[in-house]
Amino acid sequence: MASLEPRRLIVNADDFGLSSSVNAAVIQAHRNGILTTASLMVNEPGCAEAVRLAQENPRLGTGLHLTLLMGHSALAPAAIPGLVNARGEFSNSPVGVGMNYFFKGKLRSQLRAEIHAQFEKFHATGLKLDHVNGHLHLHLHPVIFSILMEDAGKLGIRHLRLTRDCLARSRRMAAGRWFYRVSHAGIYEWLSNRARRPLEQRGIRHAQITFGLLQDSQVDEDYILKLLPELPAGDSELYSHPSLDKFKHEYEALVSPRVKALVAVQGIQLIRYQDL
Repeated sequence: MASLEPRRLIVNADDFGLSSSVNAAVIQAHRNGILTTASLMVNEPGCAEAVRLAQENPRLGTGLHLTLLMGHSALAPAAIPGLVNARGEFSNSPVGVGMNYFFKGKLRSQLRAEIHAQFEKFHATGLKLDHVNGHLHLHLHPVIFSILMEDAGKLGIRHLRLTRDCLARSRRMAAGRWFYRVSHAGIYEWLSNRARRPLEQRGIRHAQITFGLLQDSQVDEDYILKLLPELPAGDSELYSHPSLDKFKHEYEALVSPRVKALVAVQGIQLIRYQDL
C-alpha cells in the first residue's frame, strides 16, 4: 500500500552571492524553474547583489552558507590569524582545514568569532534565515557543529542541512566515480548520525535526506528525472550549484520543462526549509 505521507522537496542552490553568474542562475531557476531556496555566502563579491535579488523575490528561502574554507572571512585577518592569510582568505585544502580545526584547540575561539560574524552579516541584511549549511558541508565538522549547537539560540538557527545521501539510489541514477561516492556516503552518514540527537534536542528541523551530495556538481537533467519518481515520502532536499557559466548544466536542469512537468505528474510539493 502506497504511503499517504506527502513527498515534499526543498530544491536548494549553494554559493548564492559568489558571483553575478551564480546569482542570475539562482533567481532565474527560482522564477522559472523548481528552485525554492538558496544559501548565501556573505563574504563573497556577489553578496550585495544577491541580497537585493533575494529581497525582490521574497518567496525564495535564503539561508546562510557558512564559509570556513575556500572563501573569504568576515573578520579582519588580524582577528583570526589561525584561520586566514593576510588577504582574509581561508585555505583551499579541505583535508588540511578539517585536521587543523579538529586538532588545534586554540583555533576554537577564532572559529566561534568568525562564525558569529558571518551570522551577524546575514542578520544585518534583514532577510529571514531560512536555513544554515556550510561550504563543502563543513557545518557538520565536529568542532564547528559543536559551536553551532552551543550557540544555536543566539545565532537564530531553526533549520539546518543534514548531509545524508542514499548510495543505493545514487547507484541506480548515475555511474562512475565509485571511490568518491562510497567514501563520501560513509563520511556523510557518520556526520549526520552524530548530528541527529543534538538537532532534535534543540528543535532544529531538517530534511531526512539530501540528494545530489554524491553527484559532485553533476546534478543534471538526467539525474533529476531519475530521482523524482524515486523520491521517498516525507521531506527531502535536492542540493545543486546552478550558474550561467561553470555549472550551466545544473541551471538548465532546474528550469527544464521536462523536470517541471514530472514534478507536477509525481505530485511532489516544492517547499522551503521554513515550511518544515
